[in-house]
Order: sequence, then C-alpha cells, then structure tokens
Amino acid sequence: MRDLWESREALARGEIALDYILDELYKNIEKREPVIHAFLSLAEKEELGTKAKEKQNALLLGLPIAIKDNICTLDFPTTCGSRLLANYRSPFEATAVARLRAAGGQVQGKTNLDEFAMGSSTEHSAFGPTRNPWDPERVPGGSSGGSAAAVAAGEALAALGSDTGGSVRQPAALCGVVGLRPTYGLVSRFGLVAFASSLDTIGPITRTVRDAALILSIIAGHDPRDSTSLTFPPQDYWTDLRPKLAGLRLGLPREYAPKELGEEALALIDRWSTVAEELGAQVLEISLPLTEYALPAYYLIASAEASANLARYDGVRYTLRILAPGVAEMIAQSRTLGFGPEVKRRIALGTFALSAGYYDQYYGKAQRVRTLIAQEFQSAFEKVDLIFGPTSPTPAFRLGEKADPLSMYLSDLFTIPSALAGLPAISIPGGTIEGLPFGLQLIGPRLSERTLLAAAWAFEEALR
Repeated sequence: MRDLWESREALARGEIALDYILDELYKNIEKREPVIHAFLSLAEKEELGTKAKEKQNALLLGLPIAIKDNICTLDFPTTCGSRLLANYRSPFEATAVARLRAAGGQVQGKTNLDEFAMGSSTEHSAFGPTRNPWDPERVPGGSSGGSAAAVAAGEALAALGSDTGGSVRQPAALCGVVGLRPTYGLVSRFGLVAFASSLDTIGPITRTVRDAALILSIIAGHDPRDSTSLTFPPQDYWTDLRPKLAGLRLGLPREYAPKELGEEALALIDRWSTVAEELGAQVLEISLPLTEYALPAYYLIASAEASANLARYDGVRYTLRILAPGVAEMIAQSRTLGFGPEVKRRIALGTFALSAGYYDQYYGKAQRVRTLIAQEFQSAFEKVDLIFGPTSPTPAFRLGEKADPLSMYLSDLFTIPSALAGLPAISIPGGTIEGLPFGLQLIGPRLSERTLLAAAWAFEEALR
C-alpha cells in the first residue's frame, strides 16, 4: 500500500483516483478494525470522497489523516478516551487540524488513546484497549496507540498524536512506524487537551520519514493563540532528505545501551553504529548520567501539572454529571466515576507533590533536576550533532503484562529525558526482536528538525 507521499504524488499525476486510496484504507478497516480497535470515531468513506472535490488544488489533495482523540475537531467528538468526555464536542478546532485542512487534508476519524494521554500501552482507555497489528495479544504502546496502530495496520495513511513523555515515539516504535516529537513550541498546542502543559507536543505518526517531514511542514509555525508558540519561519522539511550522514557526529549515550537490554537489542544498537559509520558519520560514545533521575522528575512534574489541568473536569459544565444532593458531593461523585484508575493515581501524586510542606521537596526539586538534564543535553550537543539509541527498552509487551505502574512507567525510560528538555526526537523502525519491531530514536538540539529528519531518512533507507 502507498504511503502518504506516494499517494499524493500518484494523485497529482493522475495515475489513481482518491476513491481507490479510500477503498484500500476502508477495506483494511473492515478487515482489521474489529480486532485492532484503533478508532473511536470514523468518517464515512463516501463523505470523504465527496469533500475531496473541494481540495483538489491543495497540497494534500483531499487525503485523509487520522487524529488522536485528545486533539479538538469540529466534526467529531473529543473524548480523550475518558467517560467524563464521552459526548463532548469542541466548539473550536486545534490549530494543527485547521492547518491540515487548509493544506487539503481531511479528518478521517479520531483514534484511541490512554485516558487523557496518561499511559504507555493504550490499555487505559474507557472505551477498551487498542491492540498491536503485529500481534493482537500485545499492546501498541501509548498513549497515541490508536494513531500508531491505525498507520501500522494500513487503516490510515498518517496520523497526529501527542507526546508528553514519549507518547508519539514509543507507540511508533512498538508498531514499527515513524513517530516525530517536534521541538516544544514549534507546533501549536491550541486545541490539544492539556495533560502537562510544559511538556505536551503534537507530532505526526507516519509510515516513512518523508511523510513525517511533509506533515511537520504543514502543522508547524507560530500561533498567537498558544503562549508557548515559537516565532520560527515556515520550513519545507522534506527538501533536505538525502541518504548520507557525512560530516555528522552521532553520540551514543552509554546509559541508553545498558546490558539489561539483552543481547538482541545490543546487537541492533551495534548495527546502527556500523550503519552510521558506513554512511559517513562519526560515532562517539557519550554519557548522560542524569538519565536515571529523569523518570522520577518527569512523573512529579507531569502529575503536578495534570492535577491542576484536570481540576476543570468537575461535572458542572461539559462533562459527565452524577446527580447528588449537594454541589461538593456531585463534583466528587462525577470525578470518582468519570476518571479511570491511572488518571486518579496521577492526580493524587500531583496534588501531593504540590501540597503545602511538600512543594519544594518534590515538585521544586523535580524542576531543578529538569534544568540540570536540559543543561546536560546542551553540553552533549557541543560534542555531537545528534544523539541516538533505542526508543523503548523492549518491543511490544503483552496486554496486562505490566499491571504494576512502575514497570509501565519504565517503558518511557529513553523518551522522557529529551521531553523534559523540550528537544526534538524521532523514532524509526530499527529492526526486530523475536519478530516484533524495535525502534531507533534520534534526538537533536532545539529546532534541529531539518538535520534530524535528514539523518532519520538516511537511517531509514539503509535499514529498510
């Protein structure tokens, strides 16, 4: 099946019609969606075909894009995978979605996710789990598991996800597709339902690096409605893609290749190093010793921000409402029945971290660690141009295998540090372990997307 770029090119040349592409997608949906459960809502094929006629002169030529269901759209509910928002329809649309539409894209549907994007497996959705297309007994990763599974299963050409601590990159790795987290502030957060506002980022999940570059070129750019949006000129990120790494210095942190990964994973990392050198890069061993502190710092900061952001879901305005004798009891019962266990756990952790007497001991200290991690990356990028290593410590694990929260949180061990520092990072297919995808992650300095995507494309071509 064609990827997004190939589909666009074939349409532009008149080799195929959009109806043919839609037929392929919806045949896959009919066949695989009952098991995979990637979508929470889906447009009718005929509706997409009719609306495409209005977009024949735009960049994406009416091609459909799937959207994670914590990104607001006008024509579909935005549930965040939660009972609290089961029937919520946003009165406005996310900037990233509006820019896709302006470029000729259409919203194919909304994809499943861990509730309020809190999870690493897409098992924590109020509407049931999503399954990995490679093995339906395994998870697709999370929290953007629905987006990654839809692309991997051939149900979508491309999708948008959100990445707070790894929620685009980790599911992309587990599903064998490409996931890009842009520099924080490069893509507007307007219309992305907030989990942890200082970390949340919208990014593409695609089949190829070139597709990710195309989507980023469309959705990136300053937005006055987002106070954290960067003023950075528009870019055509696909124009620098070339199959060489000549002149680049690539750093492999020893903390990203511990013996605990196992022989197969370490063998893949060695292969990546060899490929990089064959492509003309210089591979250097570096150290990021603060990596071990990133996980606790992240879960304190993210949970504290989630505690504040999710206070608005009170059963009074636009959420599930449980009738009770008094207002306080109504709010308590609505939140108790509306939120799932993982969301409650993080709200409790965040509320405790922000409480009087503990703020500086926990939240304040975590923020200081975050600053040190950012400084450590900055020092590393004085020696190397990009950093590489695995995206996730393991391939996809079985549904229900990581019932213990800590073991689940460790799935984001290699994606969280760069997220805390606000850096761009991309996961591409790096090989397989026991027949399951294993992701290669590349991390760059702030606003280095052109270099990052070019290097990822070179790796992609060499590893294909």
